[in-house]
Amino acid sequence: MDATVLGLGLLAGGTIVLGLPIARLRHVSTKTRALLNAMSTGILIFLLVEITGHLIEEVEELVEEAVEHGTTLAPAFGAGSVFALGFALGLLGLVYFERRYLGTAKDQDGITPKRKAQQLAMMIAVGLGLHNLSEGLAIGQGYVGGAVQLAWLMAIGFALHNATEGFGIAAPLSGHRVSWRFLMLTALVAGGPTFLGTLIGGWWVNKPFEMFCLALASGTILYIVGELLHLGRQLKEEAVVGIGLLVGFFVAMATEFVLIVAKR
Repeated sequence: MDATVLGLGLLAGGTIVLGLPIARLRHVSTKTRALLNAMSTGILIFLLVEITGHLIEEVEELVEEAVEHGTTLAPAFGAGSVFALGFALGLLGLVYFERRYLGTAKDQDGITPKRKAQQLAMMIAVGLGLHNLSEGLAIGQGYVGGAVQLAWLMAIGFALHNATEGFGIAAPLSGHRVSWRFLMLTALVAGGPTFLGTLIGGWWVNKPFEMFCLALASGTILYIVGELLHLGRQLKEEAVVGIGLLVGFFVAMATEFVLIVAKR
């Protein structure tokens, strides 16, 4: 395989480590923690809206095409089924995982806030990793399809976006003494799939698979947003949380606009 493809995957996924040092902040006040947590939530809410909206739009286009040309709705039904299956597995999969493997620990009064924060950070990393897998697929498919310049622009844009996603992982960990080893593990879980997706995209092009990955990411992100909002309510800083949600949402939106401009 062309070494350039490998470099594109590393570039796009590696920047997720840039936002992780925030997790090493110590002596963080409740207001600061609430702000950081809410900004992380805002970033994920934007990703949820952006990904889900894109998938629904694809299904709608298939329906409109079938109606206009009087053809069968089978392609739209197939795409909708892939979306529904991936979304349900992403959402209910984390519900099952938490009940099966984390439920007992969460019910114990002795579990430390640090442990809860680590569990949440890892779930965020898993959700982002599923999303980033689809980004890597797009880069790899674009490159092997001959759109080399576009592949580079996507890699740079995704690299900027992943830097904010790294912050989303680290924010719930602020104020807790977490090791660099754990942070690097979350970076591997969240950023590694970008590299993996680039490799797969360079060998194999499959639209339904890409759609399934995005739907899976949407479902997991929805569950994680609910967990982060619950954590925000526990901190009892409603005004700060509102500001953080706005800042995180618009920061993620700005990075998305940078990617759109770069594609032009």
